[in-house]
Amino acid sequence: MKTKLLCATLLSSAALAAQAAEPVIGLITKTETNPFFVKMKEGAAKAAKAKGAKLLSGAGKQDGDNAGQVTHMENMITAGAKTILITPSDSKAIIPSIKKARDAGVMVIALDSPTDPADATDALFATDNFKAGLLIGQYAKAAMKGKLAKIATLDLFPGHPVGAQRHNGFLVGMGLSKVDAKTNELDMPADVVCAQDSFGDQAKGQTAMENCLQKNPDINLVYTINEPAAAGAYQALKSAGKEKSVMIVSVDGGCAGVRNVKSGVIAATSQQYPLKMAELGVEAGVEYAKSGKKVSGYTDTGVTLITDKPMAGVESKDTKFGLGACWGK
Repeated sequence: MKTKLLCATLLSSAALAAQAAEPVIGLITKTETNPFFVKMKEGAAKAAKAKGAKLLSGAGKQDGDNAGQVTHMENMITAGAKTILITPSDSKAIIPSIKKARDAGVMVIALDSPTDPADATDALFATDNFKAGLLIGQYAKAAMKGKLAKIATLDLFPGHPVGAQRHNGFLVGMGLSKVDAKTNELDMPADVVCAQDSFGDQAKGQTAMENCLQKNPDINLVYTINEPAAAGAYQALKSAGKEKSVMIVSVDGGCAGVRNVKSGVIAATSQQYPLKMAELGVEAGVEYAKSGKKVSGYTDTGVTLITDKPMAGVESKDTKFGLGACWGK
């Protein structure tokens, strides 16, 4: 009996020790419904399982829900997370909570979206969003073939680094701006005849495009912050009978978006890779738990222009490649 009790005690102690040694990593995304963040969560869960880590996950109710992200962060710290991966909904409002976490010894890594300032987190794993915009801008300029562009921009919302960098990169690619890549202010040259916030949402994107068409029915080029907004813009254009005379370019590279490129709804999109962001984040968290070594600085997780109508001088890959590397349904 004593031997059995001793064995049971040893097994229990071993289990507790193993549990204590298990790295706890938190992942906080902007929403839990956007396919981009769904794929990011899947990638983090897969990487955590492979690395023997425990993953805690949470998300805001919608893009911009800073309070929800703060609550998740506090709960994860209480639950023992030593690394938190976050896609900040509000690049400035989240900073006090990140500072509190880092002061408590938690490594905080931004995924996809930087904070403002960017060095508020230990590191950033993300798409080069300025380059993503630049690529579709270069493509659109080549595809317009010298035709005067009357542009509608369906943006994210004011002040967000991702929204600003994609928007400004697009304008630089079009040759309409020389704005600095690091600014979080949207440049608005005269060629942009309408600018609306879409919040990256399809329904809001449709409404934004409807508003732009009322303001200027001669719009012939539409930049959208992401592919859901692009899908909404297309619906508005189709309802107005203008879907064949207006070019749409976008950013994301989700499977639905790439299919829209293939069908001609979107002329070109810049594909990004959320799975890689999540995998790198989990790997860094496990390494920190083992060695105490933190990652730092910016890691570019890549971007590829996807189109089936390539333009001379603009590097791109076709939708076959895009569908092989896409995410979501």
